[in-house]
Amino acid sequence: MEWIVVIECEYVEDYKLLLTFENGSIKLIDLKNELWGEAFESLKNIEYFESVKVNPDFDTICWENGADFASEFLYEKGVDIECKTTKNLIA
Repeated sequence: MEWIVVIECEYVEDYKLLLTFENGSIKLIDLKNELWGEAFESLKNIEYFESVKVNPDFDTICWENGADFASEFLYEKGVDIECKTTKNLIA
């Protein structure tokens, strides 16, 4: 598998993120059921979860507390999206 790089991240709703990858793929991922363990406890606060950012040093998303997800995990778990129109993702 090629090296997976997250280049954009947009908060959608709840625990859903819209991720754009360097290879052009756009995926929607729901991380609600992935927030277990000490590092992810503070992400259960939706306002904190929304503060997600792309960390270009690690090629993935992260939060201020150091929590992150491997880009390969995000790529595999995400659902392919044909176009980046957030209003169509809520349904």
